[in-house]
Amino acid sequence: MNFINQVLQAISQIKPIHPLFVHFPIALVSAGLFFILLALILRNDLLEKIAFANMALATVSTVVAAITGISDNLSNYNGSAPNHTAKIILASTLFVILTVTVIARWRNKDLFHRRWAKVLYVASYFVCFGIVTALGYFGGVIVYGG
Repeated sequence: MNFINQVLQAISQIKPIHPLFVHFPIALVSAGLFFILLALILRNDLLEKIAFANMALATVSTVVAAITGISDNLSNYNGSAPNHTAKIILASTLFVILTVTVIARWRNKDLFHRRWAKVLYVASYFVCFGIVTALGYFGGVIVYGG
């Protein structure tokens, strides 16, 4: 029981908490891009579904990463972490693109088989990957300096 209490105390005392959650959207968007590319190359619907699932999870994890990021910025940097405005704009853009992509795909199961819709659908994976790459860079500037 003492061990469990120590673990719970350690988790509740972690400062900053944002780094624990920020890697989920980065990894999920990256995995989504990987699987959508495999789905294109192999013409495999299952791989497209896996890519879609990654993007759906990335949408949710982006919200958690944003909340913890804003919280850490306020508590650790008095609201003025380096590039915080750019990060908020990029994270908001990421969330909107992810949400639109996921809802469009959820409502149109054959989206991957429509020519022009497929182009936009796959392009959204690349755009999201570019955004998480930029967000990761700006996060590194906060941690390591720039």
